[in-house]
Amino acid sequence: MLVKVRFGESQKYVKVAKNEEGYEDFNTFLQKVIEKLGLPLQTVLHLTDESGTEVDADVFEELLQAGDLTIKVSTEKSTVVLHEDQSCTSLESPVWDTSSSPSSRSTVSSVQSDSSDATIILERNSGMKRTHADREAAQMMVRDVLQSKPGGGEILHEYDQTKTLMDGTHRQMVNLLVADMIEVHGRVPPTWVRTKYAVGIITLFPNLRDPYSKNGYEHYYDAESGSGYLAWRIKTVQRNTAIQSRRCSTSMTSTYGPKSTRDFLLIDEQLFGEECCEAISLLKHSTDQSVIKEKMRATFQHRQTLVQDQQASLAVLDVFPRFLDTPGLIDQDFTMMFGGEVSGRFLAKWPSYFKAKILADCKNLISNEHIEDLLSPQQNSNEFGWDSDLSSILLLVHLLPPTAKGHKKSAKISSCQAIDHVVRYLRIGASVETFLGSVEPGQPFLLCVGEQKNNIQRFYVIVDHKAIPCKAQTSLAAFDELFKAHFIFSVNYHESLNNFYTFIQTTVFNIDVGNTKESPRVKELRARLLRTDT
Repeated sequence: MLVKVRFGESQKYVKVAKNEEGYEDFNTFLQKVIEKLGLPLQTVLHLTDESGTEVDADVFEELLQAGDLTIKVSTEKSTVVLHEDQSCTSLESPVWDTSSSPSSRSTVSSVQSDSSDATIILERNSGMKRTHADREAAQMMVRDVLQSKPGGGEILHEYDQTKTLMDGTHRQMVNLLVADMIEVHGRVPPTWVRTKYAVGIITLFPNLRDPYSKNGYEHYYDAESGSGYLAWRIKTVQRNTAIQSRRCSTSMTSTYGPKSTRDFLLIDEQLFGEECCEAISLLKHSTDQSVIKEKMRATFQHRQTLVQDQQASLAVLDVFPRFLDTPGLIDQDFTMMFGGEVSGRFLAKWPSYFKAKILADCKNLISNEHIEDLLSPQQNSNEFGWDSDLSSILLLVHLLPPTAKGHKKSAKISSCQAIDHVVRYLRIGASVETFLGSVEPGQPFLLCVGEQKNNIQRFYVIVDHKAIPCKAQTSLAAFDELFKAHFIFSVNYHESLNNFYTFIQTTVFNIDVGNTKESPRVKELRARLLRTDT
């Protein structure tokens, strides 16, 4: 199949191969686009369809199946900032009005980029804010829509009773509001309209607000990235009705995570050159725990250089074998990377706050045998399941289940299957080496060895078929080390657990908040769990 690619004033055709398993994957297509356009190999592309809607791996195959796909490509973005008209006496600048264009009280200034086909983004001036009247009008609009639509009254009633919305009710609310938006404003609702509906939702339902995002409503509509529940539903409706006249400014969002290059909070002098080589040699032969930890701290920066190198990273455990027999080195490296306060956040916040919130929220899940097994330790009625702390963590996988990746080569797996990529159990007495020989290579996971699942004697973080002993004596502390291993060894999260680990990263550890690309489902769950009961 040929895909038409527009880049500035030029137009190219890129062939997408198809085999028995389906179309080639999205990353292969991106590489072909870069080669076709003659761009540098490391170019970051921003892709939209003719409507301006973001094209990513999740929808790539669906768009191909629809046929006649045209994609606009840019390498940079420009911004359009709304400035308040000088004639206005108030410092409160509106973002919308009741007409079909942005507020007449605002003037538009454009900041152009070097790109020949830049994506346009609407941003609020940081010195301005939305008026109370604007928020109240948005709230009344959303309430009126729901009251006038079949099933809308039940949505309002459920929130009044529970102060939240179950997944099914939440989807129904989004569907009703998008249907109304398209009915009133056409199949291409302007950005200010989508934003108004998003503001109306969190104003009418304040417990659905995301306290970690800039405005609290980005999981419903984010004008900068064109993502969110409202945007996704609009995209689905438009695609199903074959309408190609949409215009929605979008851009790709940078992803921050374990493999990101970052500055470290180093507090120890680092060794380089011959001194570093001598320290590494000493590490391989020393049995003194204090010397091992001292030299590991002094070679931290060199080790991070290795793990950031795609080729050298495979040998990091050969260069630094003390990881394999000296518990506590994972936590030591992570603390040097982020500092002690960040390093201790999971163990401080999970048992005191998140555990109870997760358990309460799981009452809204559709129950099955696996969920019941994870919930039963909380009532001390399961002698063979995981302990209550680890069970609460694994329940988060059910709240943030794996999603389809948009191409058949990476089929969607169930939450139960995804949990096998978090933790595995081995009965005490069995050979760890034999177990590792039977495991397929993949991302790090936790191996628990004990008499039974709720009585574990030893914990290991498995990395590259090697078992790193945990310093932890509890399942909660062992999972803490598992999460940290992704960062100190620069390993991506398993694709089926991306939402799960991203939630732990941003919401619990507060790492790269605002920079990490989060799915609306992650933001929605955070809004539910962090809401303040009134």
